[in-house]
Amino acid sequence: MSTPVLVAVAWPYANAEIHVGNITGAYLPADIVARYHRLKGNRVLMVSGTDSHGTPVTLRADAEGKPVEEVYKRFHESFLDLFQKCGLTYDLFTTTHTENHFKVAQSVFLALLKNGYLYTETRPQWYSPALNRFLPDRYIEGTCYLCGYEHARSDQCDKCGNVLEPEKLLNPRSKVDGSTPELRETEHYYLDLSKLEPEVARFLRERQHYWRETVSRQTLGQIESEGLKSRPITRDLDWGIPVPVQGWEGKCLYVWFEAVIGYLSAPVEWANLHGLGDVWKDWWVNPESRTIYFIGKDNIFFHAAWWPAQLLGMGETFMEIFTGEKGQKLVLPYDVPANQFMNLEGDKISGSRNWAVWGHDFLSRYDPDPLRYYLTVNMPEMRDTDWDWEDFYKRNNDELVATWGNLANRVLSFAVKHFEGKVPDPGPLTALDEDILRRVEAGFESVSAELEAVHLRNALGTAMALATEVNRYLDQTAPWKEIKTDRQAAARAIYTALRCIDSLSILLSPFLPFSSEKLHQYFGYEKPLFGKQATRTVQDSLGEHTVLLYDPDDASGRWEPSQLQAGQPLQAPQPLFKKLDASIVEEERARLHAQRKS
Repeated sequence: MSTPVLVAVAWPYANAEIHVGNITGAYLPADIVARYHRLKGNRVLMVSGTDSHGTPVTLRADAEGKPVEEVYKRFHESFLDLFQKCGLTYDLFTTTHTENHFKVAQSVFLALLKNGYLYTETRPQWYSPALNRFLPDRYIEGTCYLCGYEHARSDQCDKCGNVLEPEKLLNPRSKVDGSTPELRETEHYYLDLSKLEPEVARFLRERQHYWRETVSRQTLGQIESEGLKSRPITRDLDWGIPVPVQGWEGKCLYVWFEAVIGYLSAPVEWANLHGLGDVWKDWWVNPESRTIYFIGKDNIFFHAAWWPAQLLGMGETFMEIFTGEKGQKLVLPYDVPANQFMNLEGDKISGSRNWAVWGHDFLSRYDPDPLRYYLTVNMPEMRDTDWDWEDFYKRNNDELVATWGNLANRVLSFAVKHFEGKVPDPGPLTALDEDILRRVEAGFESVSAELEAVHLRNALGTAMALATEVNRYLDQTAPWKEIKTDRQAAARAIYTALRCIDSLSILLSPFLPFSSEKLHQYFGYEKPLFGKQATRTVQDSLGEHTVLLYDPDDASGRWEPSQLQAGQPLQAPQPLFKKLDASIVEEERARLHAQRKS
């Protein structure tokens, strides 16, 4: 039976380009899982968008002296381009600056207000006398009062990872002009998380047996040691979603509260764009649906504790406000398989220091599948990992090219040359043939189990290990030699190998979609494995925004062993991957150091 699967992907801030750490941290694992579930026949909705209202965006606009809308749209367009080049199949990639998102976010606010989880309080907030305005938390930098880190943001310390109380920051300074701010009283709405703490803790313990230990341990540990404390959900800002309460003009919803609501608003927008009405409820109201959140470790507490608290606090009231329907609750997260961080050549990736492998820059010299492969085998699922150019070079040549690419190319080329471009008739299979077919076919169960658990490194490793087994089978059967003395034996071995490769191309397709689509064509299949992507310009009361949409209509989508028949026409293949020269290692390292100095 088809399961609705919502693949909810972290929303990138519109203030910086995307690097490999971002891609392997959230965007690529989400796409791998989405592609797998589509092949399985599940109803997938993969959504995200540009976080247009965050303080980092306004900081960037201030630094450039440009309107915030101009800056966010520039980065948004860049994201759309990169994601298409990487093969990230968003059903909808949108933005938080839409009429739809405003409406959904304000409805969430009103539901929490009606249910008694919001209250107002006047507290001190950092104010800049020089700029004559209150400054958002991330405009303030200083010394963390918990660990002593001297470059902590006033709301969170990147070194110790703790959420901070802004007014306790030591030695505060404005990131705009370096001046010393002062604390002044201002009134805001607060989300009373303490009221929701028992329900959130119960929810987390129910998920603990299958969530990643890193996620459960961090979230439950923080709740048990500190509890869930009230958090302000409004700010003195002029760029963002207005507070939907009379008399609160000049204040907006705080981005930490508002941006996560995009996981709810994006499916609503997707349904509207396709004229599907309230079909978005299949993912958000149906208790059988699975909502899976792909984020980095710096956002674990937001998604595993605060977002469930918002959902629990809304109860049935959100649907009453937003749709007029009663008795319907929104589903809680099924899984939050957050990744750790990827470092670079032994040092932490840093955009400010220009120490990063940037997505667009990488794809200007290399193909997307080698990027996806290396970021998966090196994915920081349970601990931090390191991008190393020599390791990338070796894995490309030794694994992608030698183990998998050469296997597919030489067998297909041999079949085209010696068997009239068709799958040969094998005659009766031997025990050796049946054994390798059985082992590869069993891979659908083992790889599927790893993908269901979002163990992506293990899933890819299992599939590649099977490719190695098929290479061993060919070493034993040696059809390249048998063709000279026993054509039927060669036909049997090539037939068996072709079926194995056809199956492996499916097993590897969530990870390597570009090369797998090529193989799919070489095997003579008419329909592609996956659908196509396109951008569309959408107009609403806030202006134009561009979205990325996925069209699954032409996809054949199959997650089953090969059913190749003798006589099926084949196409002459081209090499799937490029062998890299060893010189790229030092060239790329030199480029890295040069860009850091620039």
